[in-house]
Amino acid sequence: MRLLHFADAHIDIANYGRHDPQTGLPIRVLDFLQSLDTIIETAIAERVDLVLFAGDAYKDRSPVPTYQREWGKRIMRLSQAGIRTLLLVGNHDLSPAFGRAHAVQEFDTLQVPGVTVLDRPRFLSAAELGLPAQVIALPWVNRSGLIAVGERSGHLEQVNADLEERLTMLVETWIAQADPALPLILTAHASVQGAQYGAERNVMLGNDWVLPGSLVRHPRLDYVALGHIHKAQNLNEGAHPPVIYPGSIERVDFGEAGDEKFFVLAEVERGRTQVEWRKLTGIRPFLDCSVTLHSPEHVWDTIQSALPPPSALKGAIVRLTITYPREWETFIDEASLRRYAAEAFEFHLVRRPQSEVRIRLPDGQSIGTLSPLELLEKYWQATHTDEAEALQALAREIIEEE
Repeated sequence: MRLLHFADAHIDIANYGRHDPQTGLPIRVLDFLQSLDTIIETAIAERVDLVLFAGDAYKDRSPVPTYQREWGKRIMRLSQAGIRTLLLVGNHDLSPAFGRAHAVQEFDTLQVPGVTVLDRPRFLSAAELGLPAQVIALPWVNRSGLIAVGERSGHLEQVNADLEERLTMLVETWIAQADPALPLILTAHASVQGAQYGAERNVMLGNDWVLPGSLVRHPRLDYVALGHIHKAQNLNEGAHPPVIYPGSIERVDFGEAGDEKFFVLAEVERGRTQVEWRKLTGIRPFLDCSVTLHSPEHVWDTIQSALPPPSALKGAIVRLTITYPREWETFIDEASLRRYAAEAFEFHLVRRPQSEVRIRLPDGQSIGTLSPLELLEKYWQATHTDEAEALQALAREIIEEE
């Protein structure tokens, strides 16, 4: 069986740039939709048996109707082409309030042919799937829902631990019940032990529940389709089963500036799976540049040397961070910088002026009259160091020992 696996579309993230005058959509949204079109067209052109989306269609559970329309158009193309499609619900698709509808609810409500929304842990048999395979699905499980219905309580760490234990037992039960003659696929929107996080570690993920690495590498599984982490990776490289995060379909922010973007095609058989990474082209570049000024002379030349040539800036989202002494503020020619980066899609200048900490001594007192410990104590006072007392005590031990 041939499947296509992608995740973390986030098609309505439009934190940079302007709107397209023809469609009225933000150009950054069109970037995400371009990648999504490539994925859908590949699925149809290559007649895959199954499209598996591993969660996070939007940036939150309340997408505007225009973005829902654009996502819906593309999923309907898969339905019309007769391609079985599974939509796993991710954390960005869910409301934090218990009992609210999620962002891809309409496909379930309208019972779109060939499209199944996976919004709760499920086991899909070959008969339910209509394909010679079985699927274990673990969408994002809302902790607040478990707490609201009284099934779990206590500290967040304990709730997470209980949730991980319960889901692990559930998956192991389904693995034991699965038909041993057919391939078995696990799909989950979750963090997995050992995964490498991208920039979304703090911004997008928050406090996660984590699946054990041993669970997703279970030898009875034949493919593990993950979503939630934006960095493309195989957590079981060179072994069976492939445990794959395809990553997000477009760069979300500067933390992903160096990441290439992919979706995955897999030939899944019982006990053997071949994986093909398909690189998404036309991804908008993010260029993150920085420079520190050490001299007030030739400031423009120093700053310009930190930037690529103007031709390389064309169409890119560019951030330039300049660190400098505060008194050199007037030497930075922002107008010239913006002219230099005029071909960029968007240019961000981040100024980081540094102020020198000066310790003022009372009149009549000089540095020479103070002991090293007295000088150090004044330094802690000037820098407002939180651990001043502990540091001073440690310094006293060191100096007295010497």
